[in-house]
Amino acid sequence: MSWLGGHGDASSRRSGTLTVLDVGSSKVCCMVAKLKPSDDGKLLRGRSHRIQVIGIGHQKSQGVKSGVVVDLDRAEHAIRLSVDAAERMAGLTVDSLIVNMTAGRLKSEAFSATINLGGHEADEADIKRVLGAGAKQALKAEREVIHSLPVGFSLDAERGVRNPRGMVGDALGVDMHVLTGDAAPMRNLELSINRSHLSVERMVATPYASGLAALVDDELEMGAACIDMGGGTTTISVFSEGKFVHGDAIAIGGNHVTLDMAKGLSTSLDAAERLKVMHGSALPGSADDRDLVSIQPIGDDGDVPLQIPRSVMTRIVRARIDETLELLRDRLNKSGYGNAVGKRVVLTGGASQLAGLPEAARRILGRNVRIGRPLGVAGLPEAAKGPAFSAAVGLLIYPQMASFESHPAKGISGLRMTGTGGKLHRMSQWLRDSF
Repeated sequence: MSWLGGHGDASSRRSGTLTVLDVGSSKVCCMVAKLKPSDDGKLLRGRSHRIQVIGIGHQKSQGVKSGVVVDLDRAEHAIRLSVDAAERMAGLTVDSLIVNMTAGRLKSEAFSATINLGGHEADEADIKRVLGAGAKQALKAEREVIHSLPVGFSLDAERGVRNPRGMVGDALGVDMHVLTGDAAPMRNLELSINRSHLSVERMVATPYASGLAALVDDELEMGAACIDMGGGTTTISVFSEGKFVHGDAIAIGGNHVTLDMAKGLSTSLDAAERLKVMHGSALPGSADDRDLVSIQPIGDDGDVPLQIPRSVMTRIVRARIDETLELLRDRLNKSGYGNAVGKRVVLTGGASQLAGLPEAARRILGRNVRIGRPLGVAGLPEAAKGPAFSAAVGLLIYPQMASFESHPAKGISGLRMTGTGGKLHRMSQWLRDSF
């Protein structure tokens, strides 16, 4: 890690190098970026640093199914390869990373807590105390807290206080959004990273990261949902008044469309994936019955591929896509944040590139839908500017947003190991000092 900060730098914000890792069901992606404090106000709101990607490595994912590590050796191998590639490109060695977490039955809950101020000004310690009180309620057996975020503060009877520092009152209250996940998948993900001699600095929920990367300021402010469609999982996040207020994940993704096609057309997974990318669509076209697509049946070495009408393929794709979107619509309505989202939904993730998906989503979700790409990061190669890289880019943005986040004592295992005062400790220190 190269530390650029602290050289007579009067401001508390410093430069540093940040490494992030997105371990997905279809790809593993590692990015190394330099973060420099920004002077101009032209940035997206809430971003304190300019991000320049200096190294990137990505690999076909192995040993991960529906966002869960199912084979440690293979997952470790894929992680090692992508981190090595990013290190070589950046010209530095990496020892700790920020990682995203998709699986483990993510669950959002709301908690409130109040502390007595006794008419004094609210200072850092008071804010820490009330955040701690809110976070404590969320520690349940076999669940780990991934995020505990203040959604809004209140002073006495006044709600909707954005930043209570320095304000006077008798009672300081906070409404918390706490996102928890199952402990076992989190530990296994961490284990597969530790086996590559790397440590986990922080875990960030995938829906949070994707939303940070793909939503623009107005959407964050007025309320919007971000749906990240990956290979093995689809996650959904809701932002309102600039805050992440709800997250959810389902274990259905683009791979399921491929699987349905392979079964329905009795062809191999590779052939089905190719067909999906080349000809797949969630929209029936007028010429679909006349359009023929050639397919190589499984186990058939004959030279003559089968010809099938494209409409057969579209029906298979559409059935799965509609089912997924209906599930997301129900989850969104059940969350109680359907109104906060209003009419704004942003689709991102690799599987969002399927032809006709925005139209299908408009029809089923009954909202305006756009495809979101990662925003506001310099140095991304052309191939990484698409929606498939939103989660990884979001991890680079995350530390700038994490200043208010409170980590309860139990914390993420990554933070449990930072008592050594080694390099990892320095990175944690930098993250704490700079954001």
